[in-house]
Amino acid sequence: MSEEKEPFAARWSRLKVEAREAPKEEKKDLPQPDRAAPRPELPKPEDLTPESDFKPFMDPRVDAETRRAALKKLFADAHFNVPDPFEAYSEDYTGGEPIPMEMLKTLNQARKLIFEEPQETAAQSAEPKSTDDGAGRQDT
Repeated sequence: MSEEKEPFAARWSRLKVEAREAPKEEKKDLPQPDRAAPRPELPKPEDLTPESDFKPFMDPRVDAETRRAALKKLFADAHFNVPDPFEAYSEDYTGGEPIPMEMLKTLNQARKLIFEEPQETAAQSAEPKSTDDGAGRQDT
C-alpha cells in the first residue's frame, strides 16, 4: 500500500466543486405537446357513465378542470367506493355490543376514570403518619 489515497471528505468536496463548475449539459429536448393544436372533441363530463371511454380526457391538451370533472364522475361510481378489505383500518369498529356494566366495574382504569372513587380529603392527607416498628419506637 505504497500509494496514498485521497481522504474521503477531501475527495467528496473536490468532486462537488468540479460538478458545480463544469458546464451543464443541455437537457435532451423531450417532445412537448402542442398546446396550440385543436383539442379533441370531448363529451360533457355530466353525460359520462362508468362504461365511457375516459382516455380522451387524459390528453395533455385538455384543461385541468375538464379532466378533474371527468375523473370525479368516474370515481363517483360505486365500484370505486368499496373499501379495500385488506386495508388495516378500513372496517367500522364503532358498532358492536357495549361492555356490560358488571365487567366495566371490575376494570381498574374504568374504576378510576368513570366511577370516580372518593378522593382523600385535604384533612386526611395533612395528618402526619407515624411509623411504629412494633417495639414501641416511632420514627419522626
